[in-house]
Amino acid sequence: MSVPVAYQGNTSAAVADWLNKGDNAWQMTAATLVGLQSVPGLVILYGGIVKKKWAVNSAFMALYAFAAVWLCWVTWAYNMSFGDKLLPIWGKAKPALGHKFLLKQAEIPASTHYYRTGDVETAMATPYYPMATMVYFQCVFAAITLILIAGSLLGRMNIRAWMAFVPLWLTFSYTISAFSIWGGGFLFQWGVMDYSGGYVIHLSSGVAGFTAAYWVGPRSTKDRERFPPNNLLLMLVGAGLLWMGWAGFNGGDPYAANTDSSLAVLNTNICAATSLLVWTCLDVIFFKKPSVIGAVQGMITGLVCITPGAGLVQGWAAIAMGVLSGSLPWFTMMVVHKRSSLLQKVDDTLGVFHTHAVAGFLGGATTGLFAEPTLCSLFLPVTNSRGAFYGSPGGVQFLKQIVGALFVIGWNVVVTSIICLVIRTAIPLRMPDDELVIGDDAVHGEEAYALWGDGETYETTKHGWSDDTQHGDGRINRSPAV
Repeated sequence: MSVPVAYQGNTSAAVADWLNKGDNAWQMTAATLVGLQSVPGLVILYGGIVKKKWAVNSAFMALYAFAAVWLCWVTWAYNMSFGDKLLPIWGKAKPALGHKFLLKQAEIPASTHYYRTGDVETAMATPYYPMATMVYFQCVFAAITLILIAGSLLGRMNIRAWMAFVPLWLTFSYTISAFSIWGGGFLFQWGVMDYSGGYVIHLSSGVAGFTAAYWVGPRSTKDRERFPPNNLLLMLVGAGLLWMGWAGFNGGDPYAANTDSSLAVLNTNICAATSLLVWTCLDVIFFKKPSVIGAVQGMITGLVCITPGAGLVQGWAAIAMGVLSGSLPWFTMMVVHKRSSLLQKVDDTLGVFHTHAVAGFLGGATTGLFAEPTLCSLFLPVTNSRGAFYGSPGGVQFLKQIVGALFVIGWNVVVTSIICLVIRTAIPLRMPDDELVIGDDAVHGEEAYALWGDGETYETTKHGWSDDTQHGDGRINRSPAV
């Protein structure tokens, strides 16, 4: 059969023989969906879920991280994560900016997998689209990881310290996890399963966020005692973008628009929905009311938990993972957290440790149990991979998952601590007390809403009315205490 012109290669200088237009279109769409999870997704989720006086600062921390990661990524970090091997944990740093590099067929040089004899087991990954698409796709994953860390630090981190933290953590932590597990490093070669970032993104961000929160210190006492969301509906909009964007998050990781991509998207929604419902039921059973914030947390833990196994497990396993992700992180947040002096001491603003570190670890471990052999053969470089439920060598796979998680945890605790200690020699990690009292107006000179309220110093010239402004009906305005 003759191939239609639209599907032929070399129809123009921009259409090479190796280019698959469908794969390229889906990969760029998936990347954009992941980007939308951050901007505007997490920008408005953070802006809505925090106290009014921190709405601008919280949203801006996310926006800044997204922009800063882009420049670092194309300048040096992409090739440290997916380029030629420098060390078993790190790729060689170099720019991803020239057209000769960006327009050639995508490849991950260190991803060739070898048997112990030295023979090739699985050839190098070479998707059918240009390197520019791969750089774009992987960049938005790196960006959202930093934004997730910000969730642990909202409401008190010095914005200048955050500006220094982002490029340092990207360079010395994210690139290590990404290369080790995805880029052809030692955990990749060993066969650790992480379909789309349960370890590289969620476990690392949860642990790094908790560690950074320890070094930055807590919010003000008043904010820790009372931190009501300023706009729950806006938070739900951000949560909706996060959920729908996860189709690109998990559906893009086969690097092709194929059958495994479809399964990954379906499992993602199954697990997220199950987790949300389980979390909500637990809230109703124990607290007598369904919490909207709790439902969003359950949604997130479900999305996180399925991520390392989205295209590797069957639908029933996605439901089982949803039940676990809706209950175990709920238990650690609602019960363990209140009984642990360490968890009480560290002020993790949005509970990123529970929603991402605990759920990410849980997802990686359960993937080591539920990964189905046929599905593994569609995606993984190690032949005969399977979860423990499918017999030998599945038990070994489960142990590999635990060891992989321990490496990510250990590296992030140490490196995040070093980064925070280095930064604080030049820049205070925590805002001064006077800024903590005021919030956005003191830090940015801007406010989220044109209303006078919590955290703002009253000025008659600015607000246009005095303490004793009288209405026509005789009522008198009294300025509330800040």
